[in-house]
Amino acid sequence: MDLSVAIGELTLKNPILTASGTFGYGLEYDDHFDVAELGGICTKGLSLLPRHGNPPARIWETAAGMLNAIGLANVGVEAFCTDKLPILRERGVTVVPNIFATSVEDFRKLAERLETEQGIAALELNVSCPNVDHGGLQFGVDPEACAAVTKAVCEVSSRPVWVKMSPEAGDLVGVGQACQEAGAQALTAINTIRGLAIDIRTRRARIANRTGGLSGPALKPIAVRMVWELSRALDIPIIGIGGVATWQDVVEHLLAGASAVQVGTASFADPLAAKKALDGLQVYCEEHDVTPRQLVGAIDEG
Repeated sequence: MDLSVAIGELTLKNPILTASGTFGYGLEYDDHFDVAELGGICTKGLSLLPRHGNPPARIWETAAGMLNAIGLANVGVEAFCTDKLPILRERGVTVVPNIFATSVEDFRKLAERLETEQGIAALELNVSCPNVDHGGLQFGVDPEACAAVTKAVCEVSSRPVWVKMSPEAGDLVGVGQACQEAGAQALTAINTIRGLAIDIRTRRARIANRTGGLSGPALKPIAVRMVWELSRALDIPIIGIGGVATWQDVVEHLLAGASAVQVGTASFADPLAAKKALDGLQVYCEEHDVTPRQLVGAIDEG
């Protein structure tokens, strides 16, 4: 059964990727399964310099997911290129570095540094970070700012550029259109939604940073709706993320219009979640004599 999917000019062996921030750099899962079996991995977010992240507590489990405020802790782009990427490349893993910055120029510098490395399939831009040059407003809620970041990266990178959308944008389709016009080959939808949990005994926030990103099953209906809206309005592929834990979730995102999906929070509960989703998708496709490409956008609109 052919499970391959096309994301712009890039062909993935199957539509299952792992989401940035939930799967480390891929090497941490060596003891569980061969990560190279997946369509790809989106790495933990990379910055120009290493980051230690926020102080604890940084994670709080909710009724249908979790809040996290890790603070984008990572080893930095240099350590990734010297210590992580060569191993992933040797093992045949499809690698999509996720990058973030607080200025357009730093996004450009990250892309320039990664351009010198082999074994990178695409770049994913985390635009949910504050734009320090424009009052700290998230890049992802401002079409012009998102377009500026996308354009800057596309100018210096020969790899496909994916933009990870913020669900907090007032006009998500408008932001998506701006990214498409600036050169993005795909959009990832969606990033987490900010939430807050309070300890009623101490009256303090459960997370030291107070607010955190909500992910997990609670996000899925919102994510599926946003995937559906974006896929209907734009010409570039959408990569669905939000509440993807099982093969059934994968199929639902595909039917809504996603060309591929990312498994995120589910990997914390079950390190084999992405592999199980892939295995289940294959069985489903064989039983129904259908390929993932044929499922994309196949929702019955009647």
